[in-house]
Formats: sequence, C-alpha cells, structure tokens
Amino acid sequence: MRRAEMIGVLMRIFSFSLVSWMGPDSPFLFVWVFNTVDAALLSWCALLRRDPAYTVLNLFWILVGLVGIARAAGMLH
Repeated sequence: MRRAEMIGVLMRIFSFSLVSWMGPDSPFLFVWVFNTVDAALLSWCALLRRDPAYTVLNLFWILVGLVGIARAAGMLH
C-alpha cells in the first residue's frame, strides 16, 4: 500500500507541476484525467487504512476531477 500511495502522490505532484510550468498551454484534459486517477488511487488507500479525513478529501478530488474533465472536454460551458 505504501508504494501505491507514493505513486498517487507523485502523480498529483506531476499533474500540478505540469500546469504550473506550462500555464495556459497545459494539456488540461490530460491533467484532469491524470489527477482523477491519482485521487481514485489515494481514495482506495485511505479506505483501506480506514482514514476518514483522507477518504473524504480524495473522494472530493474525484468529483472535482470529473467536473474538470467535463469542462476540458467541452461538455460543460
């Protein structure tokens, strides 16, 4: 589980770093999908650890990610 958590954390750092470095030229759909996958991975780890705070936080990030994906794909205006 520690390895999965580290992968999720590194994925999140990578996605936010990409947006920070590239700004408006960032591949936003890719970033949102990548960020949502890491949120799912970290939610699963938090559930296994029975950590309610991190479970709620990462489930929230999944919802934010789904909205971000819809917006980046042009489904929401």
